[in-house]
Amino acid sequence: MFDKLRIDSFSEYKKVYRESVEEPELFWAKVADDFIWHKKWDKTLEYSFEDANFKWFSGGKLNITENVLDRHVAIHPNKTAIIWEPNNPLEETRIITYRQLHSKVCQFANVLKNNGIVKGDRVCIYMPMIPELAIAMLACARIGAVHSIVFAGFSSAAIASRINDAQCKLLVTANEVYRGEKPINLKAICDEALKESPSIQTCIVYRRAIEPTSMVGGRDKFWMEEMHKVTDHCTPESMDAEDPLFILYTSGSTGKPKGMVHTIGGYLIETAYSFENIFQMQPNDIFWCTADIGWITGHSYIVYGPLACGATTVMFEGVPSYPDFGRFWEIVEKLKITHFYTAPTAIRSLAKEPLSFVEKYDLSSLKVLGSVGEPINEEAWHWYNDFIGKGNCPIVDTWWQTETGSILISPLAGITPTRPTFATLPLPGIQLVLMDEQGHEIETIAEKAEGKLAIKFPWPSMARTVYGDHERYKETYFSAYPGYYFTGDGAYRDAMGNYRITGRVDDVVIVSGHNLGTAPIENAINEHQDVAESAVVGYPHPIKGNALYAFVILQNNVEESDALMKEIKETVSKSIGAIAKPDKIQVVNGLPKTRSGKIMRRILRKIASGETDFGDTSTLLDPSVVKDIQEKVEQSK
Repeated sequence: MFDKLRIDSFSEYKKVYRESVEEPELFWAKVADDFIWHKKWDKTLEYSFEDANFKWFSGGKLNITENVLDRHVAIHPNKTAIIWEPNNPLEETRIITYRQLHSKVCQFANVLKNNGIVKGDRVCIYMPMIPELAIAMLACARIGAVHSIVFAGFSSAAIASRINDAQCKLLVTANEVYRGEKPINLKAICDEALKESPSIQTCIVYRRAIEPTSMVGGRDKFWMEEMHKVTDHCTPESMDAEDPLFILYTSGSTGKPKGMVHTIGGYLIETAYSFENIFQMQPNDIFWCTADIGWITGHSYIVYGPLACGATTVMFEGVPSYPDFGRFWEIVEKLKITHFYTAPTAIRSLAKEPLSFVEKYDLSSLKVLGSVGEPINEEAWHWYNDFIGKGNCPIVDTWWQTETGSILISPLAGITPTRPTFATLPLPGIQLVLMDEQGHEIETIAEKAEGKLAIKFPWPSMARTVYGDHERYKETYFSAYPGYYFTGDGAYRDAMGNYRITGRVDDVVIVSGHNLGTAPIENAINEHQDVAESAVVGYPHPIKGNALYAFVILQNNVEESDALMKEIKETVSKSIGAIAKPDKIQVVNGLPKTRSGKIMRRILRKIASGETDFGDTSTLLDPSVVKDIQEKVEQSK
């Protein structure tokens, strides 16, 4: 734990925040001093908003695994690093100490080296939520390889597109896994992906289930057999602070996923700093983030942030509803969880179940609750506060993105005054602004304001580029407001300076806490032979927060049918993954388009949400289309 860096009162927060924006380079240099460096940096920060180039601690040399493993092995080797809770509650919990984790990471790092992986190579990881996933990513970091983790719910086509974009040389996966009662053959999905992924030379398979596993000679190797060939001594590679640590793909407003590149020094320093201050953990506390490591939340707040701070972090393989809706609370009681960090989607889905699922468990170990992935609505906030925290646990409602790398807006637990549905105040070093419709800063802080959320000064954990496409990075994040990073979110700011995120303002929908670009979903739907054109929007959903609504134009002479709707959904599932399947599909005769051919998704969003005020539709090529769509939606209810 970084006691020197911890803020312990609201007055200290205000003082530190003021210092951090007045002299940001001095502030972050002080934070960075608390980490292990092979060589100190030459310059704290070099940047150009115009070129979208940002360098933190350039010239500095370090290895992230020394900071998250070796330093803690030296101080408390037998402290628990990871507690793994399996999908099946009858299976045994695994406890892994810092010493054991260090040993396994070094061993698998040697496996990677044995299989031809060197500094700078890209390694794709497609695994269930088992400790070997964390071991594999840290092993990559140990030797300077770049990990690209793909959520183990994505389709073979989605895996192949990510492998090919990054030109990964090696794939790490597992043979089969259960998610709830559902068996998923991960290896079969990978085999399908590898038919289209010529860059992969080796596939390492962890045997998670006893089922027979199809292995391709010369390419596929079992994890344990490879581990038996190597020692657990691996000298950490000395890396530049600006060397890439990982690529993580996120949805964009065009069809192709964006490979966000995060670098070593700045990412380590800010994830650790944010974890330390937001969650305010004590040495014997136990932190559980329920996210999957396939998303940025898992990267930053299951693995790198907690381990950098020497904390005990929990990995859960299962789902909140299996074997029943009390599973989360059973684990809280069993492991004596002190810090619980989950998504509003999970909170809403559990809140609609009988309270008996909560009341049968002892939740008195809880000290801090957290919310992540999307804005939390007031009803869910109060249920979480009243029935899980019993009114005794501060709720840290956190805002951040894959692109930001770490949490940028959040209360500090027990320190910042909270307000339901508000992410509250920026962390030190984060210079937020609201932009008005003319693209100017709304500068008056002591008055309520609403606008588009932007950031006017770099921060260490920000993504550096889109892999292989810096122009896209520049265009997506820095072109809307020159001299600012544009988040893509709208926000409201109260008179005290607290921020509430009001939602996306671009063509990305947050479903169950996951950013889904509408363009790739539309592309998948349009691949169906019976579909002429489609448009996908988000609409409010009581559990997911948002769900996907697809408006589809069929080819001439094609009849609408339940079977066809099912086929279209399966097309999306195969192309992207089940998470991207639309909840509703409405067949229409036309889409609202401007004379230049742009689909007015704003109108479709309003129709999907049941609204009737569409504003000025006179700029549409055919305004009558709107009424026609409205009538069809009404008839389908």
